[in-house]
Amino acid sequence: MKQRTILQSVSVYGVGLHTGKEVCLTLLPSAANTGFRFQRSDLDSKPIFSADASKVVSTNRGTTLREGEAQISTVEHVLSALVGLGVDNVIISVDGPETPIMDGSALAFVEAIEKAGIVEQDADRDYLVITEPISVKDELTGSELVAIPSDQFEVTTLIDFNSPVLGQQYASLDHLQDYRKEIASCRTFVFVHELEYLLAQNLIKGGDLNNAIVIADKPLAAEELDNLARKLDKPHIKVDKRGILNTVDLLFQNEPARHKLLDVIGDLALVGKPIKGKIVATKPGHKINVQFAALLRKKMREQAKLKGVPSYDPDLAPVYSTQDILNTLPHRYPFLMVDKIIELAGNVVVGIKNITFNEAMFQGHFPGNPIFPGVLQVEALAQTGGILALSTVADPENWDTYFLKIDNCRFKHKVIPGDTLVLKMELLDPIKRGICHMQGTAYVGNKLVSEAEMTAQIIRRTDV
Repeated sequence: MKQRTILQSVSVYGVGLHTGKEVCLTLLPSAANTGFRFQRSDLDSKPIFSADASKVVSTNRGTTLREGEAQISTVEHVLSALVGLGVDNVIISVDGPETPIMDGSALAFVEAIEKAGIVEQDADRDYLVITEPISVKDELTGSELVAIPSDQFEVTTLIDFNSPVLGQQYASLDHLQDYRKEIASCRTFVFVHELEYLLAQNLIKGGDLNNAIVIADKPLAAEELDNLARKLDKPHIKVDKRGILNTVDLLFQNEPARHKLLDVIGDLALVGKPIKGKIVATKPGHKINVQFAALLRKKMREQAKLKGVPSYDPDLAPVYSTQDILNTLPHRYPFLMVDKIIELAGNVVVGIKNITFNEAMFQGHFPGNPIFPGVLQVEALAQTGGILALSTVADPENWDTYFLKIDNCRFKHKVIPGDTLVLKMELLDPIKRGICHMQGTAYVGNKLVSEAEMTAQIIRRTDV
């Protein structure tokens, strides 16, 4: 399967659920391997940030992402629509702090995506493949999400609110092709007691009987209905025989369970890759959905490290020889930590460092038991990443890379003389304004010896 984006930009107008203010959401085509990225177009810097589980700051009545000053709430419905229609790369630009609630479903976003058109891109789609059962459970609430192997993305949700009106429900989506017909139009729902609390907290200013199914889980006196009508600015409210507060018909008997399925799909978009596996969600909610997305994201990175072990054939000519590296990087003996580059394509670079007993540091580092220092493994990765970063500029000899931070650095095994250190650096995000965000992994044979997440900046030497 190829990655896909939309053919042209398209906008959706509505009100935010909590602020009640008009908001415009615009979907913009994006390059391959970009993924889903949000933009706050109303802020001066128009910041853009990736949609991933690490950016979640709240799961109260919806999923909220934030990076720096930029925050966007209720992201799950538009993300669900994008996943449901098989779109991989889009920038979601919003001119306010929350997406429009529309009718409480994903249908308006689905219709917008269809209007914009979907186009294939050159890059292959990269999946998170579920190879063994993975689960997360909240013992207090009984909520649980499980992923098991499957050849395709499937979701089943089971809900139980201990309500005589709603009862136990389940919903299933066996094929994404059915998302539009079976899931997209299913609206969010709320119980009367929750509604009263939210109104008292001055929330859901954009809430309306037209964008949520309101369930009366207890008998309501006429006075209570009149009071609720005043709060919602409605002339009158009545409860039908099924216990539904508004008088619109349910689209499906199990519409609440289907909407929960819609939310699961949207929240799991925060994994960052499409999933190939079956998800079974019992009593799901945004909090546990996001916890599961974070767990799957961690598994995805572990999987990538094992799947991405570079193959090194010393008989093949290098992409960069030592002399080519000297012409690109400013480092010199004894601090040049890369002997050659064997792969440089797209978002990945692979370098080689041969560890010999003649290295200067072995005179003082663990004398009699020589071990290549971990900090120098990180430096070797950094220099390899510098080659990748500088390959994006026309005159690399006039630029340098300066590393801004190192995260999640771990050393797995010692490296000793005689080892051949294979250094892999891969872009995690497209380079923006000279900022490079990379994942580094170092191997000896098929054994992972060290890893780190690095951020660097490309700077012209005359600007230093």
